[in-house]
Amino acid sequence: MHRSFPDPDLALSLLPHAFDRRDGAHDEAHLLRVWKNVAKIMAQEGGDIEVLLAATLLHDCIWVDKASPERRFASRLAARKAEEVLAGIGWTTGRIQQVCHAIEAHSFSAAIEPMSLEARILQDADRLDAIGFIGVARCMYLAGARGAAIYQPDDPAAELRPLDDRSYALDHFQTKLMTLGDGFRTMVGRQLAAVRAARLRAFYDGLLAEIV
Repeated sequence: MHRSFPDPDLALSLLPHAFDRRDGAHDEAHLLRVWKNVAKIMAQEGGDIEVLLAATLLHDCIWVDKASPERRFASRLAARKAEEVLAGIGWTTGRIQQVCHAIEAHSFSAAIEPMSLEARILQDADRLDAIGFIGVARCMYLAGARGAAIYQPDDPAAELRPLDDRSYALDHFQTKLMTLGDGFRTMVGRQLAAVRAARLRAFYDGLLAEIV
């Protein structure tokens, strides 16, 4: 796995710290997909490859349940752990802080403004993995893992009821996934997001057409 990244030695040293708990939507495959997104954006937008690799590998290193009121602090907790890990392998304070800011700002629920290019790139790269076909797969996986239904049978589009994405996977498309495409920070990220957002919408509309 570590040889899939541009600096296999750094990846080998950080991957053991990448998760304190993993699932099928937050695992090594997710890290690799996010890195591929980072690389596509970085190829045109620039950015510090070492900072971005470290931030990618450690951005989900602390797990907090999405239903927890503490969820909005998950990226801050991950940044603190990343700080310890990187200090332990000899990184300077300045470069550690660059990684920590990118990790803190990547999270949707944290609502932290990404101030650096690297933070904007990581945020876009991670959000790309939440939309498109892979976003559909991850949404359905996580819904199944928590025992949620695919949709509410009487009103699947929530036209006459409040949205409840803890109980119904399809509601999560409206509460979050279909809103992500408008918030991308880089030119390349916006271009990639437009394609994936269209795929996400096509799935949503197609599913509704089959069940109503």
